[in-house]
Amino acid sequence: MYAQVIVDVPTMQTNQPYTYLIPEHLADVIEPGMRVIVPFGNGKRRVQGFVIETISAYTGSNELKAIDDVVDLAPVLNTEMLALADWLARKNFAFKISVLQAMLPNVMRAKYVKTVQLLDETAILDSQLLTNFFADRHEVPLDAEHVDVDVLQDLNRMQRKNQVAINYYVGNRAKIKMVSAFKPQLTATEYDKLRHDLRKSAKQQARFLTYLMHAPQQWTAQKEVIDEIGVDYATLKKAEAQGWIERSEIEQYRLPQLTSPVEATQPLTLTAEQNQVYQTLIENLQAHQAQTFLLEGVTGSGKTEVYLQAMAQALAQNQTALMLVPEITLTPQMVRRVKSRFGETVAVLHSALSDGERYDEWRRIERGEAKIVVGARSAIFAPLNNVGLIILDEEHDASYKQEDNPRYHAREVAQWRSDYHQATLLLGSATPALESRAHAQQGQYTLLRLPHRVQEQQLPAVNIIDMRETIKAGGDELFSEDILTAIKQRLDRGEQSVLMLNRRGFANYVNCRDCGYTPTCVNCDLALTMHKVTNSLVCHYCGYHEPLPVQCPQCGSKRIRPFGAGTQKVETELQKYFPQARVLRMDLDTTRKKGATDKMLEAFGQHEADILLGTQMIAKGLDFPDVTLVGVLNADTTLALPDYRAAERTFQLLTQVSGRAGRADKAGEVFVQTYNPEHYAVRFAQKHDYEGFYKYEMQLRRDWQYSPYFYTIQLKILHEAQNEAAKVAFEIADWLKPFLDEKTVMLGPSMGSVARLNNKYVYRIVIKYRQGERLFAALDELMQAGQRLQRQKVTLVIDRDPVNFV
Repeated sequence: MYAQVIVDVPTMQTNQPYTYLIPEHLADVIEPGMRVIVPFGNGKRRVQGFVIETISAYTGSNELKAIDDVVDLAPVLNTEMLALADWLARKNFAFKISVLQAMLPNVMRAKYVKTVQLLDETAILDSQLLTNFFADRHEVPLDAEHVDVDVLQDLNRMQRKNQVAINYYVGNRAKIKMVSAFKPQLTATEYDKLRHDLRKSAKQQARFLTYLMHAPQQWTAQKEVIDEIGVDYATLKKAEAQGWIERSEIEQYRLPQLTSPVEATQPLTLTAEQNQVYQTLIENLQAHQAQTFLLEGVTGSGKTEVYLQAMAQALAQNQTALMLVPEITLTPQMVRRVKSRFGETVAVLHSALSDGERYDEWRRIERGEAKIVVGARSAIFAPLNNVGLIILDEEHDASYKQEDNPRYHAREVAQWRSDYHQATLLLGSATPALESRAHAQQGQYTLLRLPHRVQEQQLPAVNIIDMRETIKAGGDELFSEDILTAIKQRLDRGEQSVLMLNRRGFANYVNCRDCGYTPTCVNCDLALTMHKVTNSLVCHYCGYHEPLPVQCPQCGSKRIRPFGAGTQKVETELQKYFPQARVLRMDLDTTRKKGATDKMLEAFGQHEADILLGTQMIAKGLDFPDVTLVGVLNADTTLALPDYRAAERTFQLLTQVSGRAGRADKAGEVFVQTYNPEHYAVRFAQKHDYEGFYKYEMQLRRDWQYSPYFYTIQLKILHEAQNEAAKVAFEIADWLKPFLDEKTVMLGPSMGSVARLNNKYVYRIVIKYRQGERLFAALDELMQAGQRLQRQKVTLVIDRDPVNFV
């Protein structure tokens, strides 16, 4: 028997599997989807690989190496995931190994260890450095970054003389958590008799016997009981010695915890509009047909309740359900809603979990113990079987697109899995992506609508504030008088406000008033952002930071001051205007700590704060009945993006954040501060007019030949030297031109909108096309060539249907 294996070799990736001999002792063990350890190259190197197929005959002429060992005793990727990986790699010009790894928790990626083995002990007798390095060991881990340069030179010399050998090993980072546990061995009657026979001073034993009288006949973690009833380990040891309990080690899941308990809820009565949508979904669920529905529902129309009741129907049919939310910040609230309805059958998957939590949640799903999965983008690969329903909430959100390799869009993967399982796919949004709305118009999706809020509340009135006039009148550049007055009214009435500024930090940048110097990142052509709390300047792209200067490093002037504003500065100014107000700031800086997002939203929901201030992470999904005011402090941050989707994103963001106001029985009001009050995206958002915006923007997209009328591929070429990046970019463009048909448009090569990122200059090529068979074949070839370019320190990125043109 032979195995076709995709190997994990970053510098020599290929989508063609290598053939390995299956040794006799593993013949009945190895199956497709397993991870194995195989020799690679000269035979001394060991790498991890994925078995994608087993075959009975080999027709090649090369001598085959045998598989060394298996990492798993059962496949970690099923037939569906292997087929999905094959499709995803082809569609997105990715190597299959990167797709296979993306489907698994991080801890299931191989840990490689490099060692140096001493073959000739006499070779180190005359070197104290080498004697100390080996220290009576024959094999030592070798990390070149932490080994003396002289030692490395000696080891290289010895390797050429075959006095040492370099070995590579594969380690498995995935560890199961084991804890001490016990199981009752007697009946309740016997425990009761033992308790009555105890001496009065044996209080802990009496307490433990009372617990055992009512304990289930199953394994229970010791620590849980010790914490619950206040006994010590000595008591448990005595109980074991006397035959009351059996003790052992058991596996314990590391379950993600919310900041407060989840209370069970019952399904709500649906409105007529909700029920019509629900019945349509139920018919499709019962028919077991792959169909995609686009649910266009205004903010507050009750989309989540429809999701929950559709999930319940899937479970009633013995099927599973998968629900994605666009950002981690939305996950805690959605998890609460879903767990309140379905309890412990819900698993959670997102990047804010610890490696152990993510691994255990993945195993609960894979074992069939969890029937519903809620998570962010990567949860689309959850190993659910018999999927009946897939939901993408806020389906328009750009975060559903993975921008690192492999560059997939969760919506497309959801479509593939829906077809595979003959499942219902539900895409929900108040502001659907233009591509999704166009698909619905063409009949590829079925359009469902919820045009009214659940309790028939009016959508909030949106007031546009022209900040140009505010500044001319000598007003504050952060707060117009209108928005300050509105905040004060809410404070006086005991109501809550949400303020959004899509820029974190204290100031946009720092500038010298005398010479004009602006500190920029040493790695990127970007101005550094001031953070007052840490008294530093930070690059939000690569993470570089430096102390805040007290004088200009260029001219020596002390008139170096911050310009613009971020959420930190807004928080400071709010406390000046409203010293009595309790302000919660939610941005990437304040939510880094695990559980911080859930804790903040819980606090705001309990009315422990009057004002929630944040970046775009607060724009979607939040539902608080006392929020009657939403303020957008600068609507222009997304309009200024060098991207044809800038107007669409601005409209979506303004509409979504406006929808946080007036969701219960109190009327809501919105103030949008902008320097572009006439812009069509702002005007359509003011009227909550998605249909008007859709028609207007689609006409522009047709004229500009952009999505959804044309497909787009972006190529990025990056190198530390600008000339080299430009040279390779123009060579690639010239090579590609013969593969383009007459209707295909190539833009560039041109320098990126940010010329240098992470110490690399960026050039890009944008290709707009309708038919791309010859182009795809060329890009496949270019993908392979990208590995050769890496040896020249050139990075090539091929991004299909990009959502970011920076």
